[in-house]
Amino acid sequence: MKRLVLKMKSRLLLLRAAVKVELMRVKRLCAMVLITAGFALVAGTAFAATPLSGAGSTFAYPFYAKWFYEYEKVTGVKINYQAIGSGGGIQQLFARIVDFGASDKPLDKKTMQEHGVIQMPDAAGGIAIAYNIPGVGKGLKFTPKLIAAIYLGKVTSWNDPAIKAVNPGINLPALPIIVVHRSDGSGTTYIFTHYLSKISKEWATKVGADLSVNWPAPSSIGGKGNPGVAGAIMKMRGAIGYVELAYVMQNAMTYGPVQNKAGVFVWPTIASARAAAATVKHVPSDFNVLFVDQPGRDSYPIAGFTYLIIYKKQLDPVKGKELLNFITWAYTKGQPMLKDLDYVPIPENIIKKIDRQLKEVEIKP
Repeated sequence: MKRLVLKMKSRLLLLRAAVKVELMRVKRLCAMVLITAGFALVAGTAFAATPLSGAGSTFAYPFYAKWFYEYEKVTGVKINYQAIGSGGGIQQLFARIVDFGASDKPLDKKTMQEHGVIQMPDAAGGIAIAYNIPGVGKGLKFTPKLIAAIYLGKVTSWNDPAIKAVNPGINLPALPIIVVHRSDGSGTTYIFTHYLSKISKEWATKVGADLSVNWPAPSSIGGKGNPGVAGAIMKMRGAIGYVELAYVMQNAMTYGPVQNKAGVFVWPTIASARAAAATVKHVPSDFNVLFVDQPGRDSYPIAGFTYLIIYKKQLDPVKGKELLNFITWAYTKGQPMLKDLDYVPIPENIIKKIDRQLKEVEIKP
């Protein structure tokens, strides 16, 4: 009996010892896990990619969204962008709320010097005339005179003789025209109103060209951003508006060709926007270029560049370097993506000028 008791006590002691050893092993493992997690946390904090921020053009947003997504995949750098319109983007940049601005209206030299910024075109594109007329499909033709008359409020119905004269054989309804425009400060508006000012003396005198204007047509209503204008046109019978081509294509909107300076009705396409851009023979050092109503049979008359704007002196060395890294990527890896998104890549000769300009950017040590 005593032997049995002693045997049981011995086994119990061995069991306790084994449990103690196992507990010590578990503690060591837990400590190792905590240390590893701690190193990972420190490493993640120390080496996390610095995010960038930008704001502005809705014209540029479709290709920016693609660029930012692809850039984050290869670098880990997240770029937060607010598509609030060119005017809003410039304001946020000047207030140093964002790292870069985007505008379809180029800044003049005086403004750039005052704020210490530089600008560079990163894509070109066409602005389509889109409409919503029940029973009428794509292909309604527009002359410069007709577009001006509609936006001046002189042509107010879709069965107006002026529209019929340009579009014989199309059954146009007696439907009031609703003129849709941008409600925000817009570079797309600037390009469109610059076009109207060039082809209509009355528009140039009474209204002019800017990011935002007083729209004379009584039926005028505003939409925020290119998405807002596109949405309003698609929802309202009788609506007409100017919309960046990428939005028109993505939303399968109804639109038509516009008569250019050579008298040819030209559809807004990558090729016709490129043809318009190619007519620009001299590109100044500030890249302030407009190419609406350009000569040439293949030129689409309502097209323009969209611009990236940054400070010439970067106060944050980490963000400054990351911003230049992204811009370099945009002009090497990003440009080939533009065609699939209905934009025109920047010509190589202009990119070389942009490269020289970027070398002048100062990054604070």
